Amino acid sequence: DLLVSLQAQPRHSMHLAESVPSALFDQSPSALLLSGHKIPLRVHVTFPHLPCNSLDYAHDGNSHSEGKFQHYHRAPFEFKKRIPTIEEYKTSLSPSLPPNPKTDRQQGCTLIGTIQIPRVGGTLSVTVSPTAWRRATSLLSFGVDLLDGPPEPDPFHGKLPNVTHHIHSLTFGPPFPPGIDPLRNAQHVMDNGSGVALANIAVKLVPTSYVSQNPFSSEVETYQASVARHIVQPETLAAQRSTLLPGLMVTYDFTPLAVRHRERREDFLVFLSSLMGIVGGVFVTVGMVTGCLVNSAQAVAKKMD
Repeated sequence: DLLVSLQAQPRHSMHLAESVPSALFDQSPSALLLSGHKIPLRVHVTFPHLPCNSLDYAHDGNSHSEGKFQHYHRAPFEFKKRIPTIEEYKTSLSPSLPPNPKTDRQQGCTLIGTIQIPRVGGTLSVTVSPTAWRRATSLLSFGVDLLDGPPEPDPFHGKLPNVTHHIHSLTFGPPFPPGIDPLRNAQHVMDNGSGVALANIAVKLVPTSYVSQNPFSSEVETYQASVARHIVQPETLAAQRSTLLPGLMVTYDFTPLAVRHRERREDFLVFLSSLMGIVGGVFVTVGMVTGCLVNSAQAVAKKMD
């Protein structure tokens, strides 16, 4: 057998920063212990018109309704569904406030929690549950519940479920101190008449090492996010014969480029030399102006004599 080893020296025309070994991509045991195989994904989203028993969520196709999500994500890293607070309910319906938020919020649901995800691309979805969707479509199409089992009250009152939602926050890893969360307070209002649509969000994550100018703070390994989002209408889903359910779908991926962000101040000697240069320039400029004025005055005086 012939074993060939190649060593390349990559070059690029745009010099962003010095290339240094990063623990974000180092697979050595020490780096894995330092940064870990997984990062936290924190979710806080409210569906004001979707009851909790009609809400389902999944990660990489492992849904909660099928029991697969609980197999891969166990306490304390899990999601929880609950009735939204009055503040969450009002925020999710902003700018139009309901007449009775204390009562109407019982028909909504808030999903909140943190799970650990591997540092590879994946998909997170928060949608109508398959059972609630089949029941709603059968009642709307045929007027009867075609599902097996005892009949249940229709929470949507003969209509399709409205999947309008408000993302309070959705973050990957520790917060990036100089940046902001691009998905904080993101509102997706399904105003197409039926309330059915799919909010599709694509997230590109850039591994970032942040070093503060504070000498007592440690280096933070985090991720900067670039977000693109759009609403997929039900006509498009039907035309493509998609099996996706209405709601929210977040697709994320990691870029191979790592960024090192270091905060620092200029050295005192650099500041002193700059200050001396400014002061010297001022003196030279004042001397030149003064000399011109004196020479002009002397010339005028000679002509008058």
